[in-house]
This record gives sequence, structure tokens and C-alpha cells, in this order.
Amino acid sequence: MRDPSLFKWRHFEAGMILCAVRWYLRYALSYRDVEELLRERGLAVDHTTIFRWVQRYAPELDKRCRPRLKATNDSYRVDETYIKIKKQWYYLYRAVDSTGAALDFMLSPTRDADAAQRFFRKVLGARHTAIPRAITVDQNPAYPPAFEALQQEKLLPEACLLRRCKYLNNVIEIVFTQLTKTRHLAARMGGDGITNFHVTIRHEDPIDQEFHQGPFLCECGLG
Repeated sequence: MRDPSLFKWRHFEAGMILCAVRWYLRYALSYRDVEELLRERGLAVDHTTIFRWVQRYAPELDKRCRPRLKATNDSYRVDETYIKIKKQWYYLYRAVDSTGAALDFMLSPTRDADAAQRFFRKVLGARHTAIPRAITVDQNPAYPPAFEALQQEKLLPEACLLRRCKYLNNVIEIVFTQLTKTRHLAARMGGDGITNFHVTIRHEDPIDQEFHQGPFLCECGLG
């Protein structure tokens, strides 16, 4: 990385640290899995150290990846699921486009119109999202009033459609299935479970989309 101060006082080279963080965020691996992979390559690192690396460097990677995210299309898929973090239950709102590219996510203690409206605002405010042509949701009764409120505020165009069709949300159901690893690991780790969850899942999507591009690392000063 071109900014050496980011790795000051670290006992390992920047390339190895970034490799471990990439493995954890990009693939369905636990911290112990990454520890084992590094050990097989002659590097003895405890899984708690890898956890600290992810908490420290995932936000930095996200900051450099996010401006380069490809623009999503104008067909949104929105859904929510109930997850447990540090013995407390929350609703995880998440949106993708019709190709499965991530738009954004939000944790909420409630599943009502106010929460849905907050989530829509968050998605619409993201730099890489397009103004939606259609938003597909499930049968949650909170979505229509939230959708209408945003149309009245002119944040959503009048031509935008709200589709309540479950089978069209198959792509996001697959995304939620893939989140099982992330949410359970964040719940088990020590410290502030909510903070750990936000750090892990927020930075998983942009890095997942961009990290597979080799030249991207050099362009961002990561290689």
C-alpha cells in the first residue's frame, strides 16, 4: 500500500495482511479457516489477529473500492430477514439489482413503514445506484406506504413501479443464503457485535465486486 503509515508497527508485511483480509471478505471462510490457510503457507497468525486486521483494513479497502463500483441497474430487489447478533434480534434489510449486484443494507430493530422508508432513502443516496424503474418487494405491508411517501417527496419518480412478487426476489434470497456465514461469525466474535457486523458486511460487497480485478489493487494503491 502506498501509505506506509497504515501498516506502521505491524509485524507482518502489508501484502500478507491484505491477502488475509481479502480471503475473509471474498470467500466463505471463517477466521480460523484463514489462519489455517496462512499456516499452510508458512505464516503463523492467530485467528484473533486476522479478526483485528479485518476490523482495521476492511473500512480502508471499502473507501477505496466504493468510488469504483460499477453503476447498478434500475430494477431493485428488496427484502429483509430476521437475524440474531449478540443475543439480540434485528431485521436485516438488503437490496440488490436484478443481476444480484449489491445496493446497500441496513439493520433495524423494527419492521415497519418508518424502517422501510429509511432503507429506501439510504439506497437512493448511494453513489453507485440508479434511480429505480421498478422496486420488487415481498408481501411486507410496510413497503407500500413507505414507497408512496417517497413518491410524494419526489425522491422516487411517479413512473416507478412497486412490484410485490416473491418469485422475482429469488436473486436476493440467494444473497441472504450466502450471508449465513457473515452474520453468525459477527454474532460470535467478542466486543460490540453490531459494530463487528457492520464492519464485516458493509465492506464485503464492494470488495467482492472489485477485488477480483488485479489492476484495481494497483490503481487504489493496494498492490
